[in-house]
Amino acid sequence: MSGPITTEVRDGILIVTSNNPPVNALGAAVRQGLAAAIDQLERDDEIKAAVIRCEGRTFFAGADITEFGKPPVEPMLPQVIDRIEASSKPVVAAIHGTALGGGLEVTLGCHYRVAVPSAKLGVPEVKLGLLPGAGGTQRLPRIAGIEAAAEMCATGNPISAAKAQQVGLVDKIAEEGRLLEDALEFAKGVIGVEPRRSREVPVHGDPAFIQKFATENAKKFRGFDAPAANLRCVQAAVELPFDQGIAFERQEFMKLMMGTQSAAQRHIFFAERQAAKIDGIPEDIKLRDIKRVGVIGAGTMGGGISMNFLQAGIPVTIVEAAQENLDRGVGVIRKNYDASAAKGRFKSEQVDQYMGALTPTLKLEDLADCDLIIEAIYENMDVKKETFAKLDKIAKPGAILASNTSYLNIDEIAASTSRPQDVLGMHFFSPANVMKLLEVVRGAKTAPDVLATAMAIGKKIGKVAVVAGVCYGFIGNRMLMPRQVEANKLLMEGATPEQIDRVHVEFGMPMGPFQMSDLAGVDIGWHRDPNRIENVRDALCAKGRWGQKTGKGFYDYDEKRRPTPSPEVQAIIDEFAAKEGTKKREISDQEIVERTLYTMVNEGALILEEGIAQRASDIDVVWIYGYGWPVYRGGPMLWADHEGADKIVTGLEKHGFKVAKLLKEKAETKGRFNRPV
Repeated sequence: MSGPITTEVRDGILIVTSNNPPVNALGAAVRQGLAAAIDQLERDDEIKAAVIRCEGRTFFAGADITEFGKPPVEPMLPQVIDRIEASSKPVVAAIHGTALGGGLEVTLGCHYRVAVPSAKLGVPEVKLGLLPGAGGTQRLPRIAGIEAAAEMCATGNPISAAKAQQVGLVDKIAEEGRLLEDALEFAKGVIGVEPRRSREVPVHGDPAFIQKFATENAKKFRGFDAPAANLRCVQAAVELPFDQGIAFERQEFMKLMMGTQSAAQRHIFFAERQAAKIDGIPEDIKLRDIKRVGVIGAGTMGGGISMNFLQAGIPVTIVEAAQENLDRGVGVIRKNYDASAAKGRFKSEQVDQYMGALTPTLKLEDLADCDLIIEAIYENMDVKKETFAKLDKIAKPGAILASNTSYLNIDEIAASTSRPQDVLGMHFFSPANVMKLLEVVRGAKTAPDVLATAMAIGKKIGKVAVVAGVCYGFIGNRMLMPRQVEANKLLMEGATPEQIDRVHVEFGMPMGPFQMSDLAGVDIGWHRDPNRIENVRDALCAKGRWGQKTGKGFYDYDEKRRPTPSPEVQAIIDEFAAKEGTKKREISDQEIVERTLYTMVNEGALILEEGIAQRASDIDVVWIYGYGWPVYRGGPMLWADHEGADKIVTGLEKHGFKVAKLLKEKAETKGRFNRPV
């Protein structure tokens, strides 16, 4: 056989090998090859059993994403799996790397499974708003039990080979480096035995676990359709004969596939990969070598930024102005690592290794040997310009100079150096060691290799990096501003903080604008003069209502930080509204959506018009990974596509907003910001 699937007979056993790099995706040619191999197994009396294995770094890692949205090519995966399962001779799966999604379903069609200790097995379809659609929800409860099946299907998290053996999903753990030999030996041991077909194995485990698991994870699953659909299918395996269960699975799969949530989750899957591509820069551009990183500022941001590089094996020199601040910052880094080690995320020797690669100092001059220097001090243009002017004299030629500014003009910062081509923004999100988003801000004079290197280093430290142009707030914070402005106006007009926050939480945001303000600190950016009261926020700050840290902000908090509406805050709002002569009225939830979310879409359209973002999907990635926009809505610009540009324009015009030209064009042409997936 030619193509990605080849076969070889050894000692009466057919070795079926897939070589379809990079991840042995189950494309049409692979499916056809597998079906043909099973035909060969059945018709040749000299062959007594088969082993299915893969070349390269992994077993079948799932569907071929290049086939998404294209006409189906037979045989489809469910047919291939049924064909393997129906074989009259035993078929053994030899698993290394990852057996994910359709790959795991192939192993469930096999009669036995052998895996190396490092293998991972899982069905991550739920992360794309789907479910295992080739019998996975019906075979897993039979082979691995109800508990493992429910958890694997509803969360999408893979399990180790050891755990898979414990639940019955793997029959034998092979020695690393001896997978084929051990699989062949196992196959020889089952020759002549009636194959163990998954569909014929009774479902086992506790059916009550399904509802219990759903209840325990209700908060995590809130708003998502796919977890509940996965659990319904596992329940169907308990209650229905296999063929009826498969029919139910197909029906649930198609509902999800045709719905907006899966379209949104698949959109983000592709958008994240697309964001790494930089318009106008060749993919093979030579990158600058980053062997040591300098970080200026050992506060929350500087410490978090440093942790990313230390974990990636890149030594860090961290600078502070005062010894006390330096010691505190290094202590927080150590404390964070120790806490992670206590939870089993790191080994204690890894913590020592990370801390050993950190060089704390009070001298900027100690950054002279760094290849990338990131400034993470407070948002003040004069201080930043002064810092970059000093760096200009200290940093070696070719070093990249980056600012972690959230809002300020990178070109103005770059102009304080003699090397603006080496300057750009690297805007991390707090906590920087946890949040995945990195906005890489391209200045007017930023060199192409500097931009490409920053994007690549972002990927190396586990971030999703997005290119942004220079403007106040870049992509994410610029879009946040109209939401905040309108939320504050709505307070004056009759909405309450709890109503506005509830609308956002029901939409799927982790919290509303006023809950976010209380969490971050109402006093952030406050002028600190209690006698200068120009707005509601000034009034709250003057009364010490700084948010959760003081037990009161827009809400009152109990000792467990649970919020309740505050009569004091409402009185302050009413007083300001009366001063401004604003007449209170009833505000509908829909008006809150139109004025706080439609305005964000409008700002996103302006960002695209101005070339601040390369593409609409980049804006979606920023909001998913930086601000908690619900992934099942796919980001603000994809949500706008589903909502309809004409509906958004009507809503904006009703409230007197100036509509972006691009948004108007989309409304008039029934166009979209993103291509359908």
